[in-house]
Amino acid sequence: MFRPYSSEEGTYLVKSSRRAVETYLKTGRIEVPDNPPPRLLSDNYGVFTTIETAKGDKYELRGCIGYPEGYRNTLYATIYSAIGACCQDPRFPALRSEELPHVVFEVSVLSPLSLLAEDPRKYPEMVEVGRHGLVIRRGPYAGLLLPQVAVEECWSPEEFLINVCIKAWLPGDCWLDRRAKLYIYEAQIFREKSPIGEVHERDLVSEAARCSPKTR
Repeated sequence: MFRPYSSEEGTYLVKSSRRAVETYLKTGRIEVPDNPPPRLLSDNYGVFTTIETAKGDKYELRGCIGYPEGYRNTLYATIYSAIGACCQDPRFPALRSEELPHVVFEVSVLSPLSLLAEDPRKYPEMVEVGRHGLVIRRGPYAGLLLPQVAVEECWSPEEFLINVCIKAWLPGDCWLDRRAKLYIYEAQIFREKSPIGEVHERDLVSEAARCSPKTR
């Protein structure tokens, strides 16, 4: 499994994402912390930051932006993806400062993308819900779904494949088209347990195991 960072480094990334958004909303400036853990500056993994609004014991997406294949280094990618999630996701209005006490931050660190070159009909056997995220590309179209999306929706591998095609504005069966390129990747995910709360690492394999077949 892809787990490049310790819990301390993951906590640092999540806290940096929140701090970057707070600073940006107050001052309009993007600031990089001093003296971060060295590996966060030397590694260059893809990163997505997700912001969700807490609604009781449920959460509602508020913004999600990232870099599938890295941006400068892991820390920079985290900070800039957090600013993107807060203010540049076209699906939502920009986050307001008064919302910060009511949202949770989640940082997903992505492994390098791996192209699947087998017969597309075998893809459902190769895609593991709870382990893999998906990227599909065909011509000018591209779509990405993080691995936690399939877990949260209790999708089967086939449903995951269909939905990444739809995310790319392609037909749902586009994953069977040999002109399309399908990539899998893994992610290490760190998340606040509650707004401004303790940070933990998500175990998507265990979360996926709790999905009942009846909910699929």
